[in-house]
Amino acid sequence: MNATSALPTQPEPSARRQWMAVLARTPRAELEAALGRALEGQPRPVYDWLRRPETGLAMVRGRIGGSGDAFNLGEATVTRATLRLRSANHDTPAAAPIGVACHLGRDKRRAELAALADALLQLPDRHAQLHAHLIEPLAARIAATRATREQKVASTRVEFFTMVRGD
Repeated sequence: MNATSALPTQPEPSARRQWMAVLARTPRAELEAALGRALEGQPRPVYDWLRRPETGLAMVRGRIGGSGDAFNLGEATVTRATLRLRSANHDTPAAAPIGVACHLGRDKRRAELAALADALLQLPDRHAQLHAHLIEPLAARIAATRATREQKVASTRVEFFTMVRGD
């Protein structure tokens, strides 16, 4: 068996991008509780660190008017982590999925949990169950929060219009 056939089927990049965005926007307490519920009754995953959680700065850029020239807005604190699952199901360490996480803030435990969830979601035998019990509820909560915020903003929106004098 060569190394290529030992690799698990890779998720679609757009699907992985979506679940990683959900994991990056979820607070640690919610992520920890949801991951605990999703993994309930299963053996605790074992993993090796490729990059322990570390905190650094990233330059935040903006655009004038949303679509104009780019400019440096400032720096933001980010935390990232990378891990590889260790499992008897994989013939070689290279065949094991790698979980990656990056989020705003300094919470190293949150980065660890998000990277672990990312790696577990890449396992074909666990993907459907984890997606249904972890990603979908968290995505629904994020969407509800966004809708509430947009509703508040819409209620304060002012529409300007010009009246033309008669004649």
